[in-house]
Amino acid sequence: MALPATDPQSHDAGLLDAYSSTVADAVDRIGPAVCRIGPVADGRRAAGQGSGFVISPDGLIVTNSHVVGEERALRVAMPDGTSTEGRVLGRDADTDIALVRADGHFPDFAPLGDSKRLRRGQIAIAIGNPLGFEWTVTTGVVSALGRSMRALSGRLIDDVIQTDAALNPGNSGGPLVSSAGEVIGVNTATIRGAQGIAFAVASNTANFVIAEIIRFGRVRRAFIGVSADTVALPRRVALLARVTSRAAVRLRSVEAGGPAAKAGLKEGDIIVAIDGHAVGGVDDLVRMLNAERIDRETVFAVVGRSGVSQVTMTPAARPLT
Repeated sequence: MALPATDPQSHDAGLLDAYSSTVADAVDRIGPAVCRIGPVADGRRAAGQGSGFVISPDGLIVTNSHVVGEERALRVAMPDGTSTEGRVLGRDADTDIALVRADGHFPDFAPLGDSKRLRRGQIAIAIGNPLGFEWTVTTGVVSALGRSMRALSGRLIDDVIQTDAALNPGNSGGPLVSSAGEVIGVNTATIRGAQGIAFAVASNTANFVIAEIIRFGRVRRAFIGVSADTVALPRRVALLARVTSRAAVRLRSVEAGGPAAKAGLKEGDIIVAIDGHAVGGVDDLVRMLNAERIDRETVFAVVGRSGVSQVTMTPAARPLT
């Protein structure tokens, strides 16, 4: 018996309906928690204006550090027309994440999901307030994972999500949402002049920053008291140091009384590895000096005038600036 012919148009319409329903369901779930963030007083511009989203019923809001700028108080507007004041609990320019506490109770909130479960090609939905068009939805896919992006502070942000969901000024700080209705990233940047290339800080990075701000008021990072440059590493030195990288970090200056100075490091010394992991440049050094190394003995492989040595030092918490 012959099977009935399938109408291609009906099949395509069904796929479109399924896609539309998936996106609409995710927006219905997360959209009510997305807010507009701006200056407290009308007529006075804040350092940045953009979006954010509520992550707990007591008014914790995630946004970008460049959105809050140096402000301490902000105006938070919700989709239901309510508006309240919020205060900045902490900001981390190195990851472009900030945490705000808004006054009031918020029944609609959007907890952060697990960005490690993401796959390229997954649906990505951006919700925000681009160019003054409030609570706009755009869609695309997760274009790439594990990108690195330079923050305004100069530090590399690791594990950045690339997406082709359209982002514009004002989207900053809003959520990037999966088809399952989970927040997978915090929209942060676009490349000027490019089309279909935008970036979001991964939700797991945001979770780490939020936990640090709640506990310590800031993100702690290790400090050894040096300034440094990335330099080429001669092959013979790399072999001697038992590393495979072609570059390392040369100390330009060593701060008196700092952990590096106390351990005997001097200007011109070259750091090639930390705890056995190659240091291929200044970005690697900054990334590896994280909070886990604060007050913990750490072994640095150092090339100096007398050859390669293993230097043990205890990084301190980076001072507030």
